[in-house]
Amino acid sequence: MGLITPDYGLLVWMLISFGLVLFVLKKFAWKPIMEGLKSREESISKSLKMAEEARNEIKKLQTYNEELAEKARAERELALKEAKSLRDKIVEEAKSQAQAEAQKIIEKSRLMIIQEKENAQKELAQMASTLALEITEKVLRKQFADKDKQIEYFKDLLKEVSSKN
Repeated sequence: MGLITPDYGLLVWMLISFGLVLFVLKKFAWKPIMEGLKSREESISKSLKMAEEARNEIKKLQTYNEELAEKARAERELALKEAKSLRDKIVEEAKSQAQAEAQKIIEKSRLMIIQEKENAQKELAQMASTLALEITEKVLRKQFADKDKQIEYFKDLLKEVSSKN
């Protein structure tokens, strides 16, 4: 008989040997194999739990980091706003100071111009009066160079003064 059609005796011996191997495996190997699989399953389960916990922890850290980043952005924007307002205030103060200084300089210049104008008018008036006196003196000298003319002029003046009184 061949391998394709086995004999009953061979079949029995195969079943007995298979049963014996199965019995030995069950008695000695089955428990350690099952315990190994169980421990492997537990370690995989623990690893999955730890991975999940780590993932949750990472999410928490990411959320915390985002909150910190947002706070930092808000603080930075606040600091920038404060710096901008301070800069604007300083610029405004500088402008107002410059305008005040310019106004003072303009006022001082006006006063100086007025004073110089008054001084020039006084000097002009003084020069005009001096010039008028000099011209009058020269005219009178020329006119009164002759003694007869002087006497005649004084007589006319006396008549005029006496007629008014």
